[in-house]
Amino acid sequence: MNTEFFMATEMLAKEKGIPVEYLYEKISTALVAAIRRNYSGKDIVFCDIDSEKQTMRVYVRKEVVEDVTDSDSQLTVEAAAKYNKNAKPGDFVDIDLDTMEFGRIAAQTAKHVIRQGIRDAERTQQIEAFRAKTGEIVSAKVVRVDPSRGNVSLEIGRSDAMLPLSQQVPGESFYEGEMIKVYIVDVKDTEKGSRVMLSRTHPEFVRRLFENEVPEIFDGTIEIKSVSREAGSRTKIAVYSANEDVDPVGACIGPKGARVNAVVDVLGGEKIDIVEYSEDPAQFIAAALAPAEVADVVIVSEEERACKVAVPDSQLSLVIGNKVQ
Repeated sequence: MNTEFFMATEMLAKEKGIPVEYLYEKISTALVAAIRRNYSGKDIVFCDIDSEKQTMRVYVRKEVVEDVTDSDSQLTVEAAAKYNKNAKPGDFVDIDLDTMEFGRIAAQTAKHVIRQGIRDAERTQQIEAFRAKTGEIVSAKVVRVDPSRGNVSLEIGRSDAMLPLSQQVPGESFYEGEMIKVYIVDVKDTEKGSRVMLSRTHPEFVRRLFENEVPEIFDGTIEIKSVSREAGSRTKIAVYSANEDVDPVGACIGPKGARVNAVVDVLGGEKIDIVEYSEDPAQFIAAALAPAEVADVVIVSEEERACKVAVPDSQLSLVIGNKVQ
């Protein structure tokens, strides 16, 4: 029986990706909790599992007394002699229990706690996996779309997560079975447990997409200095390279626009402007307002980060942008 028990437990641990010792601990706790009910809940039941020797021992520890006042936790010297011939009042004896006598209720209780322990272990592993990928993009499968709230249930590897409506790009829609990319913003610990924060509107989502598409960004040759985004409409990124032989804007656009178009496709057609970064605020602002032609930029106050921009009349509406973008 022990051999079968330990083999089954190790197979289960391997299948679920859970440390086997963690599983033994949960099984021990479950058995103790179930059997205590037969002893009025008293803390006298113990379970020792030795995985190396493949032995499991469940026992009750009782005090040896002259006169028994609590049959659950006490026994007489005469009764104790059956387990320890030298037992005397004040000593404790351990009485092994036959696992076949635990009863149906104890077994069901143990199974429930074991299952819960497995679920808790799996959830903990999932959360830690998400925590390790904070700030990264992952691929996710759409499992369900809530028609009333608009939230999307996702499957990421062997884990479940949720993309709230507030973190979806306005106007985009999803269908069950579709593969999408999402950005892991954070993992927050709340009173109801850990919560994975996913987003498709976060500016860093765009940054990571470009890192995946542009090798020069990934290896550090090009740096994305800043990202400004109005999700679903337009994103502007400022790029810079210390290498004079590298055109940071051209590298991000790619041959025939292949690199930037790959990012645009993931974002559902969102417009992307790539601007060359400059340490000179006036020069940087002029570049950031492209494609409008800027005649002059005057820095009014660096502390207040304020400036005045002059453009030809024909460029006024363009420099203001759609909805004052």
